[in-house]
Amino acid sequence: MDPNYVKIFDTTLRDGEQAPGNSMNLDKKLRMATQLEQLKVDVIEAGFPIASPDDFAAVREVAKLCKHAEVCGLARALEKDIKCAWDALKHAEKPRIHTFIATSEIHMQNKLQKKPEQVFAMAVEAVRFAKSLCDRVDFSPEDATRSDPKFLYSIIEAVIHAGADTINIPDTVGYSTPEEFGALIKGIKENVPNIDQAIISTHCHNDLGMAVGNSLAGVQNGARQIECTVNGIGERAGNASLEEVVMALNVRGDAYGVEHGVVSTELYPSSRLLTSLTGVAVQPNKAIVGANAFAHEAGIHQDGMLKDSRTYEIMKPEHVGRDRSSIVLGKHSGRAALKDRLAALGYDVGSEELNRVYDRFVDLADKKKEIFDTDLVLLLAEQEERVRYLNVSTTTKGIPNAQVTLVDENGNERTATAEGDGPVSAAYRAINKVIDMPNTLMQYSVNSLTHGADSMGYVSVQVKVDDRMFSGTSSDTDIIVASVKAYLDALNRARQLKEIIAQEGL
Repeated sequence: MDPNYVKIFDTTLRDGEQAPGNSMNLDKKLRMATQLEQLKVDVIEAGFPIASPDDFAAVREVAKLCKHAEVCGLARALEKDIKCAWDALKHAEKPRIHTFIATSEIHMQNKLQKKPEQVFAMAVEAVRFAKSLCDRVDFSPEDATRSDPKFLYSIIEAVIHAGADTINIPDTVGYSTPEEFGALIKGIKENVPNIDQAIISTHCHNDLGMAVGNSLAGVQNGARQIECTVNGIGERAGNASLEEVVMALNVRGDAYGVEHGVVSTELYPSSRLLTSLTGVAVQPNKAIVGANAFAHEAGIHQDGMLKDSRTYEIMKPEHVGRDRSSIVLGKHSGRAALKDRLAALGYDVGSEELNRVYDRFVDLADKKKEIFDTDLVLLLAEQEERVRYLNVSTTTKGIPNAQVTLVDENGNERTATAEGDGPVSAAYRAINKVIDMPNTLMQYSVNSLTHGADSMGYVSVQVKVDDRMFSGTSSDTDIIVASVKAYLDALNRARQLKEIIAQEGL
């Protein structure tokens, strides 16, 4: 094996699947295993065969399915476990038995209730028996990071003599720090005489959020296999995240100087498939595969991204199988991002028009978490704002009333109040008191044109003035405000026509 090659050992179907909420039936495991083959992980730990008939069947069928990856089954340091694992794995092209026993004092004394010498003997015998069945054998001293280093060195030396090809060092409870874990791997390299006959592997849990850091510290100190899971799923806080480990090795090749065989463009598809199979979503800010991993809302960041994506992205989304970065329009966005999105929609706006639209955009963004393309089109279509103040009150028992203050093109303000059958009716009657333009409301409709509970309401009205029909439209997250603005839009059109008729003497 190339000394600079790091194997990626995926335990999504074993350690990951046994976490609450992540269980998968046989069909789902096979679908995930097929994707892991596409991802080209080196090893797939398919399950714990003796745990249940379902687990046995899953390991057996994954073993038959996979042609690229080695297929591994987990077994305690017991002959019955190892025999069961082999029965499930024996049809695999590349079978692998992974046996383990705890080596920390707290585990040996309180869980196993065995003396260190008994554990030592069980580990050696288990590896020897596994080796008699299978060419490839992994051994894990469970809770290695809380084990006595001298005892750990001695048991590792003994199991290598017994036939172990890989020594996996688990941080079973996520207790270690990267400095400590790196020192542990270095200590094993320096104090186990026959360690050159085996590969050192890492298996780090994320209880303190350091699983990936610990795994990479292991690599820096000589480990050449990383056990990890897609989306970082696993017991309690999970395992080292496969996608984070792989991209750290890719992006920071200068720091780690090693290679792997994973196809990074399959990382996001693998994450999405796992989510669909388990129903457990990743948090939006999850590195590499989270919804926000390549999304930018802050104006300064958006401006930099539009000029050169390298200003705020250390990897390209397509490198992990994602389509593209996203410029999310929200209250932190600047004019550069707004102009770019408008241009993409086919609107080439000048600086004056951009400033006008931007002011409305900021006002809307204060009300909505995210601005969609339809929102922008509606903003561009709106007339100049003429409502200075609007207050509407309604109750289940009282009569709805509204107070409206309008401002004309000269800055003059006029206010009126009115009652109505409903809040919109009250607001329209108040407007009619301010604007001396007799009319009849012929049509009124409301639609939601964008997404979410805070979506933009689109209001369309039609009024009749002097036997002519005039339409008005507007939008807002507040239906009452949109209704008032649409009504004013229609009345403004009627007023403009009257002015034209007067000027032309028609």
